[in-house]
Amino acid sequence: MSIPGDPNPHNPYAQPQPSPYGQPPAQPNATPPAQQNPYTQQPPPQSPPAPPQPPPAPPQGPGGGYGYPVAGAPVGTPGVPGVSAAPGAPGGTGGRGAAGWLWAIGGAVAASAIWGSLLFATGGFSSEPSPDLAGYAYTSDLCAATSMTPFEDAHFKAKANTGSSSKDANPQHSGAQQTSLDTMWCNVSLQQDSTSTSAADYSSNWLYSAATLHKKTDPAPEFADNYRSYEKQDTSIGYKVEAVSGIGDEAYLVTRNDESSSSSGSYVILGVRDGWMTYQSTWSSYASGSSTSKQPTSSEVATMLKTSATETLKRLRSSGSR
Repeated sequence: MSIPGDPNPHNPYAQPQPSPYGQPPAQPNATPPAQQNPYTQQPPPQSPPAPPQPPPAPPQGPGGGYGYPVAGAPVGTPGVPGVSAAPGAPGGTGGRGAAGWLWAIGGAVAASAIWGSLLFATGGFSSEPSPDLAGYAYTSDLCAATSMTPFEDAHFKAKANTGSSSKDANPQHSGAQQTSLDTMWCNVSLQQDSTSTSAADYSSNWLYSAATLHKKTDPAPEFADNYRSYEKQDTSIGYKVEAVSGIGDEAYLVTRNDESSSSSGSYVILGVRDGWMTYQSTWSSYASGSSTSKQPTSSEVATMLKTSATETLKRLRSSGSR
């Protein structure tokens, strides 16, 4: 085959020799190189040809970093984050070092997975808060733990049972232990020592107490609003709510303003929160207009409730410590 522009197409020395690094691309409108005289001595090359460059690395995952090569960077490129130097290159550790590095990463990941499994199994990652029961313990008979001394000092006593069935019992109590709550309550019907037996001289006095151990949810965020809501009720009967100090973490006293002219009585609530334990005692009394018994004022009832609650909570807490 002849080369265009070659004056001697049969001269084997005039044929271009193939380059070991690939055929260079043809230049458009380029002038054919002058043919060399095969009998003219050529000067030796000044330097050996550069060694062939390694082929580009296969494409990597996007991004790089975190131990992965940067996309498009050839393996063994020094100074590229996430790419080790080639074996034998300055700073290179060779294949054995790279393998050790990968084994170290794998071991750390495996150890983290095992540790995470243990934390999940033992509840280390649980977001569920631990209940603060403040040392209070459940009792199935809250009446036995309720202090009645302040009411007895005010000449009130429990009414005698009116029948043999459990529904006629006085006082009455109950309780239940559940997964999220332990609840207990006591209901006592009271009468004054001086109350006559006349039907016209009628009066009714009740003391209702309840205690709850919250084991799943902290009652603190909603406790105050639960009692403050009495002041916001749009009814014909108004209520006054005031904070009480010296009992538990927080306490509130709710007093009803009842101005009925045909009867006298009072309705007072004391609510106490101590940790995740809530306690409430409620006094309710009514006396007919013809009754000769003197009913205690709301202020006197509030004092009795606070005194009784202080002692009752001590008894409920006696089996534990905060």
